[in-house]
Amino acid sequence: MARGVEALDLQVWSRASGPSRGPQCRDAMAHLDSEVTEECLREDLKFYFMNPCEKFRARQQIPWKMGLQILKIVMVTTQLVRFGLSNQLVVAFKEENTVAFKHLFLKGYSGVDEDEYSCSVYTQEDTYESIFFAISQFHRLRNLSLGTLGYGENEDNRIGLKVCKQHYKKGAMFPSNETLNIDSDIEIDCIHLDLQTLSKNPQDWKNSSFFRLAFYRLLQVEISFHLKGIDLQTIHSRELPDCYIFQNTIIFDNKAHSGKIKIYFDSDANIEECKDLNISGSIQKNTQYVLVFDAFVIVICLASLILCTRSIVLGLRLRKRFLNFFLEKYKRCVCNADQWEFINRWYILVIVSDLMSIIGSILKMEIKAKNLTNYDLCSILLGTSTLFVWVGVIRYLGYFQAYNVLILTMQASLPKVLRFCACAGMIYLGYTFCGWIVLGPYHDKFENLNTVAECLFSLVNGDDMYATFAHIQQKSLLVWLFSRLYLYSFISLFIYMILSLFIAIITDSYDTIKKYQQNGFPATDLQEFLKECGSKEECQKESSAFLSCICCLRRNGSDDHLMLIN
Repeated sequence: MARGVEALDLQVWSRASGPSRGPQCRDAMAHLDSEVTEECLREDLKFYFMNPCEKFRARQQIPWKMGLQILKIVMVTTQLVRFGLSNQLVVAFKEENTVAFKHLFLKGYSGVDEDEYSCSVYTQEDTYESIFFAISQFHRLRNLSLGTLGYGENEDNRIGLKVCKQHYKKGAMFPSNETLNIDSDIEIDCIHLDLQTLSKNPQDWKNSSFFRLAFYRLLQVEISFHLKGIDLQTIHSRELPDCYIFQNTIIFDNKAHSGKIKIYFDSDANIEECKDLNISGSIQKNTQYVLVFDAFVIVICLASLILCTRSIVLGLRLRKRFLNFFLEKYKRCVCNADQWEFINRWYILVIVSDLMSIIGSILKMEIKAKNLTNYDLCSILLGTSTLFVWVGVIRYLGYFQAYNVLILTMQASLPKVLRFCACAGMIYLGYTFCGWIVLGPYHDKFENLNTVAECLFSLVNGDDMYATFAHIQQKSLLVWLFSRLYLYSFISLFIYMILSLFIAIITDSYDTIKKYQQNGFPATDLQEFLKECGSKEECQKESSAFLSCICCLRRNGSDDHLMLIN
């Protein structure tokens, strides 16, 4: 009301003065205009930084974004759970078929893999028997398999299996005389065995010169074949079945020439659209309902994306107004911290999650309609978007002081924690490389860099300490002593010092935030500007909150472009 009276007085005074007003009158007019502009800016700033409940009490503005986020949490989570249950069937079908293939094609497979490989052989006779066993089982697959399997075409559009062997080009070796003459160039020979060839007398292809292996030159034998299958268990979940192509590979690895040939089995399952599906019942109707639900999720996320993008744009416009005003009035720039206050990072998180949800939902609809089969990419998009949606809930918990302590502590400690982790990471990498090169030949957990990093991270968390100490091979006294010094120094350094300092950094930030909440936070330029009042009358009426200064104000239609909604 005070601002409206001042504007009315200004208009009356300007008419009374007419063309005869002098420089003093124009200065007074400019000063009054500046005060009106300042109060208008202050009002918009206060309204922009209110939470949704305060905005509703101040101007009866319905918190659409908050309601939309709550609805989106329910919708996205429901969509993720349904997709996860469907994906579990896919994963289970792939894993169970892989286990079945190992039992079918690997001779003497015990059901448990040996380390990274499935099994191993130690004699030439066992090697030949294992190769011929896999080929024979492939030929008799239809009479052996319990699954819905059939033969598939390989890369050459031929049905059958392909056997390739890698070996050194030529050479001669006499270990008793310590004599070696070998050409290190590698040759690859392959043979294709179709079903017609396998139907003949097995001795015909077994006695082929291809299967006469020179083991001292042999590097590996690879058997590859394709199988097709249909997953019928999805019908019980009222979903259309998937058709699979299994690209199976059996590798007999003799690269070490250590007297032990490792046998690897790998099955890569690809989902393809079934060419002809005739299924009666309510499956097709259920699929349509799921597609409609996914489309509704896309609409909800799209609306959230538009509202949050609009809020960010309005915030940037308000920041530009404030920067220009501050520079004009105080002749200095606003600090970076105050400038970042106008960019709501929660909205950026929501926008990213909305984009991922929209793309993931489109992929899910295509997968449901059997037009696409990229389950992995869809899982990453939907899973990450749901993570971001639930993390965004923290924003609304921050309106309560008890929960806001956690958010403020995380914000205050994050830069310090990142700098501390960068320094500690250098020490961690040093221990990783050292452990790999020294202990790798004597300990399973130090064989490669990846397992070393995982082992050390487990030690930091207090896991598996005794096993790490006990499994060191005592073949070398020097290495055994080094391993003790290495492990004791790492555990002492990271658990008792680095981890304690890490906790101390977070505790220090927490104590600082608690003191600020009791004694008040340091005032920035933006906060000082919001506390100022345009007149003595407003200063007396204004309370510690924003609302008393906002509720009584009524804006003119010409001022609507100045009002920003967060």
